[in-house]
Amino acid sequence: METATDLRRQPARFKRWLPFLGWLPRQTSRSLRADAIAGLTGAVLVVPQGVAYALLAGLPPEYGLYTAVVPAVLAALFGSSRHMVSGPTAALSIALFATLQPFAEAGSGEFIVLVLTLTFLAGAFQLLLGLARLGVLVDLVSHSVVTGFTAGAALIIATSQLPYALGLAPMASSGFLDTWPQLFARVGDIRPDAVLIAGVTLTLCLAFQRWLPRWPGMLLALVAASLLAAWLDPTHNEILRIAEVPAGLPPLSAPEFSFDTLRLLTPGAIALGLLGLVEAAAIARAFAARSGERLDSNQEFIGQGLSNIGGAFFSAYVSSGSFTRSGLNASAGARSPLAAVLSAVFLIPMVLVAAPLLHHVPMSAMAGLLLLVAANLVDRHGIRETLAISRSETAILLITFFSTLLLALEFAIYFGVLASLAVYLRRTTRPPVVVCALSQTPPEMQQALEEPCCTVVRIDGSLFFGACESVARQLESHDRPNLVVLAAGINFIDLSGLHLLQGQARRCQARGGRLYLVWTKPDVMARLQRAGLVADDNDRNPDKPMAITI
Repeated sequence: METATDLRRQPARFKRWLPFLGWLPRQTSRSLRADAIAGLTGAVLVVPQGVAYALLAGLPPEYGLYTAVVPAVLAALFGSSRHMVSGPTAALSIALFATLQPFAEAGSGEFIVLVLTLTFLAGAFQLLLGLARLGVLVDLVSHSVVTGFTAGAALIIATSQLPYALGLAPMASSGFLDTWPQLFARVGDIRPDAVLIAGVTLTLCLAFQRWLPRWPGMLLALVAASLLAAWLDPTHNEILRIAEVPAGLPPLSAPEFSFDTLRLLTPGAIALGLLGLVEAAAIARAFAARSGERLDSNQEFIGQGLSNIGGAFFSAYVSSGSFTRSGLNASAGARSPLAAVLSAVFLIPMVLVAAPLLHHVPMSAMAGLLLLVAANLVDRHGIRETLAISRSETAILLITFFSTLLLALEFAIYFGVLASLAVYLRRTTRPPVVVCALSQTPPEMQQALEEPCCTVVRIDGSLFFGACESVARQLESHDRPNLVVLAAGINFIDLSGLHLLQGQARRCQARGGRLYLVWTKPDVMARLQRAGLVADDNDRNPDKPMAITI
């Protein structure tokens, strides 16, 4: 029989597994109106963005619109951020294309099946991390890794779109290094009309961003470019247009779960899943800091995982949080995740009406739009800050950037994470041992020892197996009988650290002195007591000097 306590706990359990129960019942007419306006604004924005990102991913344009429907709804209902909007993103689109390009021709039926399977696997990986409460793992991907990756991805995006912006036929290879020689070899084939259309699109987008930021600038720029293309080429024979987009709801789809396909795609799915989580976590944290809301990283992982798993069965490709649409959502006055849900709902009739009209949009206009997207991906402030402040972070950024250009994009993420871990390990395994004055020790120590026969050092790091060799070398350089260690910076000590202190105590004893610890933290003192290196005295004050016994 259920007790009253059990009954009170049930709503909390429901809200944990169904987080939308926490905000949906609190809707009012005012918040509903604000969310509806924000949702309509976002739906207008995602039409040109979705088409552009789908082309970037090597998919038919309608798949970008499909990715903004079901995944956006699931991420809003099961995530924790109140303002983030999920859907297709530029970084994931180019990463998806680069991951699958070696295995199938872009846009083919085989390619689409691989996209759906990769999306499902990425979502399953994200969901498993969320259910295992491993949201902290996203912190392993440092800001420098994300900055370097997005800068590299932006350069790849720009390179892939230059042939369309210049009116050239698609290149035989879309690899970064292979594309540039082909571009230079075909300079004489550049079409001025395509360059004009791309330039007009880019200029109009920048003008709307500068003077009318609340207007759907991308959409209006594409309309103007389409009208210009219709005037320059009324017969549709000279200027390349987008392929015809079928009107309709996102069709049902099915990933392929054969062993060979799963083995082939799992490494890329893990990399894309991790990249998607990094994007979503960064965006969610940014908006949580602005609004003061409480963010649950594990719940956000669950929401992103469910959105990709569900999207794989509704013709969507891998999605994540979109900073552009999330920023527009917040600035438009969204009050809750319902705005993202309504954005997907409003997008459906737009797809039915606008899809046939997309055939009139020139590819050079889409290229101009994507060149702007690529430029906006580059975090110029973050790059300048990294270059000015930290050489190690600069190295991580450059390693990730060049790995993105020269290797498969999933390996670029791995290289960046490994570089971050290497820098972290280098710092933690080489803690500074700083020489201090005896006057910085407690009065008892100053009275008991004299400056000429005493060395005082401060260890700024934990004593664990990886740091002991570096610390031992630094301590051995001090040859005075007594050694005083200011231990306030030692947060942790393991067996290797205990052996290090024992060895140093023997060397001090051989010189007629002793090894002392000052300001030892309680956890470290407890280990020292259990090891028998200090007296087992429960009343001992950790701030008083302790002599290490051997």
